[in-house]
Amino acid sequence: MSFDTEHLRTLAAVVDEGSFDAAARALHVTPSAVSQRIRALEQQVGGVVVQRSRPCLPTAAGEVLVRLAGQVDALARDALVELGAVAGAQPGGRRRLAVAVNADSLSTWFPAALVGLPGDVLVDLRREDQDLSAQLLRDGTVAAAVTAERRAVQGCRVRPLGSMRYLALAAPDVRDRWFADPDPAPRVLADVLGDVPAVAFNRADGLQHAFVQQVTNARPALPLHYAPEQGAFVALLRAGLGWGMVPEQAVAAELASGALVDVAPGRWLDVPLFWQHWALRTPTLDDLTERVLRASRPLHRS
Repeated sequence: MSFDTEHLRTLAAVVDEGSFDAAARALHVTPSAVSQRIRALEQQVGGVVVQRSRPCLPTAAGEVLVRLAGQVDALARDALVELGAVAGAQPGGRRRLAVAVNADSLSTWFPAALVGLPGDVLVDLRREDQDLSAQLLRDGTVAAAVTAERRAVQGCRVRPLGSMRYLALAAPDVRDRWFADPDPAPRVLADVLGDVPAVAFNRADGLQHAFVQQVTNARPALPLHYAPEQGAFVALLRAGLGWGMVPEQAVAAELASGALVDVAPGRWLDVPLFWQHWALRTPTLDDLTERVLRASRPLHRS
């Protein structure tokens, strides 16, 4: 079975834009043309490929086809570049790669992977929690992702990146008030961590709970502030609103100056990260993968 590339491209546009009308505007066609192409795909597949919701969402079959659409587009764009090089011509157009990256990687090691990126490559970075980014691979939204999922998503390859190390940090006065005992028993520490406010990135951020469970074997309900931006997150800690899990790489200056201190010395949380990408060999995706693997070397620990 072969698929019309325009039909695939139209489905990808509907999912990316969120509606048939928005997809029509993006593709410079009429909404009727979009509907006809989607219906043709559904007749070929023998089932619904997109939910007519707000926003439009792909069905399980639609996810497969959206991923296929992205792969076909990536292959075509890289082929055009290679053909231009063979002909001695200046390559035309630009190649775009959508990549999901968690916020802590974006604020620390990941930007180094993009230094010296070829001028004809455009990256579309999607900020997503490492525990959720694999879904963007499944539905074809991104071609690659930094994820906590070690099992390869269907149609993808997976490479280990090492581990992000998180420390439990707070302002000195918070440490002095709540964490006076430098080496409390796990049960005592669990009680303290259940009382003192914590700072979380958002409601999907489970690092604070994971740390408490790891060091105390308990899972108390935590009073939480939310700060969905790295700078604001650290600012809340420095302001004394509570404690929080922060990447070791991100706060070297604060630790050196004493603006933030470790409230549980000798304890930390290591979060393994993985690079998953389409099981597709294109020069652009291969180059980005090599860049990401080099940039992630500080995450490898002996």
